[in-house]
Amino acid sequence: MSAKTKLKKGDEVYIISGKDRGRRGKIQRVLSSEGAVIIEGLNLAKKHAKPTKASPQGGVIDKALPVKVAKVMLVCSGCNQPTRFRRQQAVDGAKVRICQHCGRTLD
Repeated sequence: MSAKTKLKKGDEVYIISGKDRGRRGKIQRVLSSEGAVIIEGLNLAKKHAKPTKASPQGGVIDKALPVKVAKVMLVCSGCNQPTRFRRQQAVDGAKVRICQHCGRTLD
C-alpha cells in the first residue's frame, strides 16, 4: 500500500511525537511507499559496521531511521511555526502549498 506524501526533500519539519518530539530538522529522503521520511540528524540508531574497502575503519556509526509522516508537521518559513497546509492552484496553473496560519506559499 503506497501513501501519497505531500512533503518534499529539503522541507523543514517539526516532530510531534516519539523520542525526538519537539525537535526540527530537514528532510533528507521521502519514502512514499512506506509513508515515511528520513530527517537529517534525528531518529538516530547505532549500527555496528564491519570494516570494508569503502570504510576501512568500521566501528559504530549513527544511522537515521524513517519517521512516519503522521508524526511530523511542516514548518512555515514565514511564521516559523509548525503548521497545517492546504494545496491550491496558482494563477499559472501550478499547485502550491499554502500555510494555514499566515497564508504564505511554502513552495
